[in-house]
Amino acid sequence: MCLFCKIINNEISSFKVFEDEFTVAFLDISQETKGHTLILPKKHIENVFELDQETANHLTKTILKTISILKTKLNFENINILNNSGSLAGQTVHHLHIHLIPQYENDHFSFNHPQHEPNFKTLEETQNLILGK
Repeated sequence: MCLFCKIINNEISSFKVFEDEFTVAFLDISQETKGHTLILPKKHIENVFELDQETANHLTKTILKTISILKTKLNFENINILNNSGSLAGQTVHHLHIHLIPQYENDHFSFNHPQHEPNFKTLEETQNLILGK
């Protein structure tokens, strides 16, 4: 049984901030910023590639409800919503989960995105590949 399934089954303690029949939201132990929360389905789904529409609907409702709760109580300005699906994407616990990372002035948390000029030829080739042209 995976780590998150053990949390869902109350075999491991957590700091829950919301729970319903289908989902649970609890504070991430790493706390990248104050209020960093994980949202996950109670049903074990490994990653976004296995996500069904019904579970996605429940997750979306819980994400929006939890953001509202966090924003009201923690008074942050911005938020990152993040999912890592698969090991190459940085997923370390293989139970689908969404990170909510509140952003505060001077919290020193950021993503490093290399800046570069767009390559329109590559963009067009990629679009054609996706659209089957």
